[in-house]
Amino acid sequence: MRTFLTLGLCLFVLTTANTAQTPDALARALQQRYQGIKDFSADFVQVYRGGVLKTQSREEGKVTVKKPGRMRWTYVKPEKKEFVSDGTKVYSYIPLDQRVMVSPVPPANEATTPALFLAGNGDIVRDFTSSAAEPAVPGTVAVKLTPRKSDPEFEYLVVSMDPKTFQIRALTTLDRQGGQSTLTFTNLKENTGISDKEFAFRVPRGVDVITNGQRN
Repeated sequence: MRTFLTLGLCLFVLTTANTAQTPDALARALQQRYQGIKDFSADFVQVYRGGVLKTQSREEGKVTVKKPGRMRWTYVKPEKKEFVSDGTKVYSYIPLDQRVMVSPVPPANEATTPALFLAGNGDIVRDFTSSAAEPAVPGTVAVKLTPRKSDPEFEYLVVSMDPKTFQIRALTTLDRQGGQSTLTFTNLKENTGISDKEFAFRVPRGVDVITNGQRN
């Protein structure tokens, strides 16, 4: 659940027609574009490498996001699972476990930097230092974003984007356990007027519901 919140951090950063020559200029252009994005959806591939257990995995799915703080991550391969935030509660559902984990969206004074950003309170220039980075996708440009305030979940983010349109192509994070997760995006659509109903989670029949660590 923490992973999808972290990876959601820069997904509002989509397209801009301006040319940014330096990491700082690119960060400013990203923030400007972020402010104009109300919602988006995309297909994604997530590849994870490393970490304490030195694991490797590849997953596929679709993500839908709407400000403020609404997200739906639907994984379809190789295992079905779903993570949903309706702006008030966060739901984590893995069908094989037959269990839904429910927790409140953390308040601003307890939230991580990604959560603040998704809630509409974040600012790339204010919250991060920017530096040059190698892009995750050939033919793109990238900027490395390091939190100015230490974050418990990740060390830095690398955003890879189209050099002409600055549409996001990949997002890479390095977590505190040394694991690297890269999301690549296709079929990206923004500002389509996504309904709040898209983020309503319906608990499947016959599953256990665990709310704040307690079974209902």
